[in-house]
Amino acid sequence: SMKVIKTQNPYNRLLIKLYKFLARRTDSAFCATVAKRLHMSKVNTPPIGLNRLSKYMTNKDGKIAVIVGKVTDDVRMMECPKMSVCALSFTENARKRIVAAGGECITFDQLALRAPTGSNTVLLRGPESREALAHFGKRTTVNNPHAYDGVKPFVRSKGRKFEKARGRRPSRGFKV
Repeated sequence: SMKVIKTQNPYNRLLIKLYKFLARRTDSAFCATVAKRLHMSKVNTPPIGLNRLSKYMTNKDGKIAVIVGKVTDDVRMMECPKMSVCALSFTENARKRIVAAGGECITFDQLALRAPTGSNTVLLRGPESREALAHFGKRTTVNNPHAYDGVKPFVRSKGRKFEKARGRRPSRGFKV
């Protein structure tokens, strides 16, 4: 629930306090949404790449992109446009590219001073269903064969020799 702050990170705990206060005192839906997203677990705050971010921010100059999560670099993108981005964290290269393009990377406490009600901001999220999620979960064991069948193993290749023997085919001992 949102009553108990689960994170042990002192900075995030302070941000949650700040945005709960702002949501209560300003009646701003933006602050309420940010407060709600600050409470979310790591799986529910997916990262967003620079390419996707720049796509969402076209024709929105003068506005601040707000992401409750991490901003990552995208090597497929040649040049990064100028934009103001507020996020919980940035990868080193993403921060370099945004600053080099003449943009700025700000934190949520700086955003609270600039736009306490979220005016001139664009609230964004990363992709919820991403490939990494397929690997999450508990592994399957002989004692508990069908518990997490949907968990995808990290396999080097999908060929005949790679994780296709015992436990994967009924003809090779058993199949889970």
